[in-house]
Amino acid sequence: MINESALLESKSLRGSVLERTDVLDRVKALSLLPDGMHVTTAMVATYFGVTIEVIRQLTKRHREELDVNGMTVLRGADLQKFESDNVSLSLGSYPQARRSLTIYSRRAVLNIAMLLRDSEVARQVRRYLLDMEHLARTQPVENPTATDTGSLDDRIDQRLTHILGKTVVPMFNALIETSGEHRRELIELRQDIENVERKLCWHHSRLRTLEGEAPTDAVRAQLKAMTWQAFERHVADLLQRDGCTDVVVRQARTDRGIDITGHTADGRTLAVQCKNRAGRSSVPSADMQKFAGAARAVGRADVALFVATCNFSSEAQAIADLSGVITVNRDELEEWSAGVRLKALR
Repeated sequence: MINESALLESKSLRGSVLERTDVLDRVKALSLLPDGMHVTTAMVATYFGVTIEVIRQLTKRHREELDVNGMTVLRGADLQKFESDNVSLSLGSYPQARRSLTIYSRRAVLNIAMLLRDSEVARQVRRYLLDMEHLARTQPVENPTATDTGSLDDRIDQRLTHILGKTVVPMFNALIETSGEHRRELIELRQDIENVERKLCWHHSRLRTLEGEAPTDAVRAQLKAMTWQAFERHVADLLQRDGCTDVVVRQARTDRGIDITGHTADGRTLAVQCKNRAGRSSVPSADMQKFAGAARAVGRADVALFVATCNFSSEAQAIADLSGVITVNRDELEEWSAGVRLKALR
């Protein structure tokens, strides 16, 4: 894999990845001027955590390259119009008139990230760029046959779930929390992504059915054959598939009602109780009371999840609703195991 310092030295290598401006927001939110396209020198310095003078010296050394990639110096009438439309709205009025103003496109900011040595944010951008480039170059291209369509589809589903859980969903969650003006659009876009995910899972199930296997029956049989230890590991695998991190299976009788701990993809603490009770019709209220108390008083979890291979009694469900415990019954568990992302983890 190419070392990230190569981007500092090779102009041609920098040029090959300049279209990946989305990387900037994946590393750190880039604030733009009201035109939604440009930033000032001060805003570039803030993004990279360096002084304005550092950015000015860098632009002097690489003026020609940055000019090609979207750095512009405004003067005269162009400057007056741009300031009246953008800068004065976002930065306030200036005590004296400017002679010139340097602005940068997102492409120019990415170019600076590949030239700036003494910035941790710039280093993260370079590493992210090279990771994406390495993945694009090394990802194998296969021509599936009728016999391996199922396994290829599984790999696609797993890859998609990993990408959604690790990058896309956390990014939209963070943006929704900090955005005011575009909150509604971001929520709708996140819902669109979730709809695509559900459709992919549906198509996967259809493929399995056409190949002679009923997914629900297969999942149900698999769950029924699990020991309680295997079931806890299975739930932990599902959590990791959906982007959870630091997932730990306790598998001890002294767990105080918490079988699995971890963090959701957006950083919330997670406590999980697993009940493999194929021979029981429902989870009783006593089990729910024990877990609700442990999750809130002992574990202090942000998300308390009770997963069972059966249904919940009406009393147990009422306690869950009152205490904020999220229940996953048999039908929901089968859908989750078949590939549908659990709503509570989005």
